[in-house]
Parts: sequence; structure tokens; C-alpha cells
Amino acid sequence: MRASSPLGLHRVLGQRATLPQPAERLDAGMPCQDTELEIEVEQLHVDASSLRQMRDAHRGDLEAVRQAIVSLVRERGKLHNPVTGSGGMLTGVVRAAGSAYRQPPSVGTRIASLASLTLTPLRLDELGAIDAVSNSVSARGTAFLFQSSPWTEMPADIPEDVALAAFDVAGAPARVAARTKAGSRVLIVGAGNSGSLSAVAAAEAGAREVLVADINAMRLEAIAGLGIDAIGTLQCDATDPVGFAAQVGAPADLTASCVDLPGVESACVLATRTEGHILFFSMATSFARAALGAEGVGSAATLEIGNGFYKGHAHQVVDLLRRHRKLWGLLARR
Repeated sequence: MRASSPLGLHRVLGQRATLPQPAERLDAGMPCQDTELEIEVEQLHVDASSLRQMRDAHRGDLEAVRQAIVSLVRERGKLHNPVTGSGGMLTGVVRAAGSAYRQPPSVGTRIASLASLTLTPLRLDELGAIDAVSNSVSARGTAFLFQSSPWTEMPADIPEDVALAAFDVAGAPARVAARTKAGSRVLIVGAGNSGSLSAVAAAEAGAREVLVADINAMRLEAIAGLGIDAIGTLQCDATDPVGFAAQVGAPADLTASCVDLPGVESACVLATRTEGHILFFSMATSFARAALGAEGVGSAATLEIGNGFYKGHAHQVVDLLRRHRKLWGLLARR
């Protein structure tokens, strides 16, 4: 095997000095290089914003969505939705490790990638049916993880669908926990997987009150069913910023946007105190709407893009799942 870049530059096609994530195309056909792991792919977990966009674009025709994903991966050498700019993650078994790869997992280890599929070289031999609700889809193929690409071993004591759903959004609860101050009021916008885990993480981090807001009553009922005293719920529409802020009431010290729909940036700003902190985890977030919207209403809140990687986030979310078994049923149902 020839020398390769730990950042994956050797896989980029037709563009110089470009990293794999912004690259148009990756070479997923070359064999495993010396700074890579070769993964036998078993399942893809497609980013929620990406899959929603494709379902809408194909008017709910799930077979058309499946074909679109297959074509996209074939053309780009990775799963990188050109509309949303997002990808997802995968699980699989380590097939080989390059000779220069530092501290590789053993061959045969089942792992989950913690780097986006937008930068992961991928070739698909087979893709299973797309579900109308779930973001997970069975797959058969080969992927390559660079030395710089984080991964984690699949836990043996947690159901795979639960672990996978948690790993997909693990950066959110880890970062929310790190930003939560004892005695603070935390607002979580969106009661999906990332919102649910973030709410529990904020409560554990010492928040006085955690309010989870969503338009979906069933999701809010599921969070209420966790039975955590600090967590409350509010059914409202975050695309109506003024009405949303009025329903939230006292402004939050920390707000985390965990919805996969655009247009909630202004609601997050108005519902957060002017010197507060806002985390935007959704790939549907518009930087311009968030930054200019805050400026327009005189808010000096810190606006943070919720990087999906946070040191130790995979271990943190596994510990969270072990302490809160009720989360298993909540994540599995989705």
C-alpha cells in the first residue's frame, strides 16, 4: 500500500488542496491505504434533514429515495446530499487496518463511525428498503475511515438500534452538558433523539429547569414519561418566533436547537436572554438567519454551531443510556 494522508486527501478526485468533506467526489475504489480502516458496512443511519429532503423531493416514493441514495453514492463516492449538505453515519465490522494506522481496533470488531458520511469513502453493493419513519437502512458495501475519523466500538449491553440512534446525535447531549451551568434554565427546541438526550444531559448537569418544546404531542409525552423532575414540556410552533417566545416565558440561559426543519433560528434567539448561549445542532440551520436575526433584535447571545464531535461524546452517551433505561424505548420507537 502507498503512503496516504491521515486526513484522506489521497481519496479526493479532481480537486487539489481539498479535504474529503467539501470535495465533490471521493475515490472509494482504491484498496485500504496505510492510514485507513476498511469497514464492511452493515447499516447506514442517514441524517434526518437529508432523508426528509429526499422523501419530500420524491413525494414519499421510498423506492425512488432508495435509488437516489444508491445513485448519489455511486456518483460521489460518499453519501453527501447536495441539497442539505449532510450525510449520516454507519455501522459495520473492521475488515482490515493499514500498517501505519495508530491504535487500530481488532479485525472483526463491530464499530460505529462518528465521522459524517459526507467525508467517508463509501461504495455500496446493496441497499435495503427505506422506511417511512426510521433513518436507518440496512446496507452491504465497503467504507474507509481515515486516521482522523473518530469511531467507537458498539456496546454489547445496549440494543443496536438504540446505540446507533444515540451515536448519531451524541455530540448534542455532550455539548449541552458542557454548556449547562448549575441552576440555569435550559430550553431544548425539538423533542427528537438529539433533543431528548440533550434534555436528560442538561438535567444531569444541574439545570434548575429544562423545557423541551416541540409541535408533536406524542414526542413530548414520551419525554414526560422519562419521569425526570427537572424536565418540562411545551407544545408550540418554533416557526412562529414571537408566539414561541411568549409561550416559553422567562428567557432561557441556554437554548439548544435540535430540530431538522429550517426557520426556527429567530425563535431560539427571542427565547434566550440577550447574554445567553444558543447551540444550533440541526443541519437545516441558516447561519445568516441566526446571526443577522440576533443582530436585528439586539441580542448579544453567543451563537454556537453544534459540532457533532465532542471529546468523549460516545462514551458519555453510552453512560447516559445505562443510567436511564427508559431512553431505550424512546429511541427504539423512532
